[in-house]
Amino acid sequence: MKITCDREKLLAAFQTVNAVVPARSPKPILECVKLDVADDRATLMATDLEVGIRLDLGDLEVEQPGQVLLPAARLGAVLRELSDETVQIAASESSTELRGERSRFEFPSADPHEYPEVAPFAEEAYHEVPARLLRELIRRTVFATDPESTRYALGGVLLEMDESTIVAVATDGRRLAKMEGPAQSVGGHATGDQATIVPAKAMQLIERSISDSDAEIRLSVGPNHLHVANPRLTIYSRLVEGRFPKWRDVFPVREDAVRIAVPVGPLLSCVRQAAIVTTNDSRGVDFNFTNGKLILRSQSSERGSSEIELPIAYEDRDISVMLDPRYVIDFLRALDPEQTFTLEVENSEAAAVFSTDDGYAYVIMPLAREAASAR
Repeated sequence: MKITCDREKLLAAFQTVNAVVPARSPKPILECVKLDVADDRATLMATDLEVGIRLDLGDLEVEQPGQVLLPAARLGAVLRELSDETVQIAASESSTELRGERSRFEFPSADPHEYPEVAPFAEEAYHEVPARLLRELIRRTVFATDPESTRYALGGVLLEMDESTIVAVATDGRRLAKMEGPAQSVGGHATGDQATIVPAKAMQLIERSISDSDAEIRLSVGPNHLHVANPRLTIYSRLVEGRFPKWRDVFPVREDAVRIAVPVGPLLSCVRQAAIVTTNDSRGVDFNFTNGKLILRSQSSERGSSEIELPIAYEDRDISVMLDPRYVIDFLRALDPEQTFTLEVENSEAAAVFSTDDGYAYVIMPLAREAASAR
C-alpha cells in the first residue's frame, strides 16, 4: 500500500476517528486506526467494540492499494508536529513508513485482517435528518446525561423517531432535556416501542464529526445498535441497555403555573454572578419573581452572599424557587445569547420548565429549601 496525501486534511480526518480509539486496551490492536486503500478511495476506520467509525479521505494520490494498521497515538503526534504540505504513507507486511520532505518515520505494523470489522452503512430503512438539526439535538441534550450512574439508561440519549419527527431526550434524574424537530422516514423506518438509548460518547462523536454544511444525515436503528451516515462518514454504536424514565410524565399540564419571557444572555450573566458564592454544600440559588424583576439570591457560610436583579416583563404574583445554578447555566449555554425563552414556574416545590419556540424544553427539579439551609 502506498499513498500521497495532504497532511492537514489527513490530520483532521485522523483526529476525528482517533476520538474512538481507547488510550489503553487489553486488545492492543484496538489502539490502532485501520487505513483501507482502494484504487479510487481511502477510508480510515477505528473502533473500541462499542463505537465504530469509517471516514473517507479526499485529495490523495493512490500509488498502490492495500490495508494497514496505523498506531494512533504515535502517528497522530507525527502529523501534528510536521509542517509538510504533503506526506507519503507506504506499508509492507511488517512495517509502515511515513515520509515528509525532510523526515522519515517507520512503525511496526500488525496484520490489518485481524482488526474488527467496521461495517459501512447499508440499511434500506432509515430516517433522514438535517445535519444542523441533528447537531442541535445532541448539543442541547447530551449534557443532561449521567455516564457515571449505576442506572445505565441515564448514561445515554433516548432517540424516538416516527414518520416525520425525531425526538432526543436525556436526563440524570434531577433535570431533563428534550429537543425535537422534523425528520423524514424512508422505507418505513421508526423506533416504535424500542428504547433507542445511544451512549453519550457516541452522541458527542456524531456531533463533532458532522458539520452544518452537510446535507441530510441518515439514522438507522437495529435491535441493539444505531448506524449514522452521510456520503463520507459512517458511525456505528451499540445501544445502552435499560429502561428509560417515562419522560412525558415530566411535562404535566399546570393551570396555576405562570409563564415568563426571559432573555438568555442577561440571565446567564446573572446566574453566573450568583453562583460565585455557592459551594457544593450550599449550591442553591433563589429565583424570586416579583413585579417587573427577577431577583437572584445565594449565600453560604464560607463564601458570603449575593443579590442580583434582572428587569423582566413580569406582573403577576410573587413566586420563589430554588434551583441549582449549574443546571440553569447548562441550558442557557445551549442557546443563542440574543434569544428569549419561556420559563414556567408554579411554586417552590414544583419543577421549573424552560422552553423555546423551536422544539426545545428543559426541566429542573427544585432544591429543598430546608435541606439547603441545613447545610
